[in-house]
Amino acid sequence: MRRIPKVCRGTGTLLKKERLRKVTYNRHIFLFGGSPPFSDYFAEKFAEVTRKGKVAILFLERDGWEDYMSKYASVLEDNGINEFVYLPLGSEPEGETLYVLSSCTGIIIGGGKTELYRRYIVDTEIGERIKRLYHQGVPVAGFSAGALIIPENCVIPPIDNSQNKHLFLQGLGLIEDCVVSVHYTEWKEEENLKAALRKLNLAIGYGIDDEAALHFVNEVVSETDGEKVYRLT
Repeated sequence: MRRIPKVCRGTGTLLKKERLRKVTYNRHIFLFGGSPPFSDYFAEKFAEVTRKGKVAILFLERDGWEDYMSKYASVLEDNGINEFVYLPLGSEPEGETLYVLSSCTGIIIGGGKTELYRRYIVDTEIGERIKRLYHQGVPVAGFSAGALIIPENCVIPPIDNSQNKHLFLQGLGLIEDCVVSVHYTEWKEEENLKAALRKLNLAIGYGIDDEAALHFVNEVVSETDGEKVYRLT
């Protein structure tokens, strides 16, 4: 069940539902401010828009990754998705990876080191394939780092990169004209998000708390779920 967020502590205004544009078919993006799993409500929505087909999970391989994948998959399994493919990211994507990705009806980009996710996805064959599938109606979900690389502008805060400074990089470009911040309250991101809006001359910033999420339909905000999501203008 979707929750209506409460007003909180003057760090921007909480996001309200916006009217959607009419288009020929729907494109869906789910941005999560923290780690998996999906919220119950957005798990149901994601399963619905994937038509309960095969879902690809793109991730950075590390010790214990097999067990960690259940954090993404388990709640989706509860909603009727029974087939997952786990695609570890690397510098040279194999043809088989692109072939398998193209057969999926849903895509999840995991969390971890944002710089590496960006390096292995944006401006690569995998990134181009994700963009093509998205525009064909395949929904894309991003958790933390995965959420940061989805917009046109990938803004990585000092706490989240090896250079310890604000990085302004090219993102996938699935949504435009906004800046996204994750772990918003935990990382105290309000001033960083305001600075990013000024530097990029953009009007809207979304600050997504841990255990909160934001759903775009056809590049327009549709709804939020979980904890608090802030809109700064």
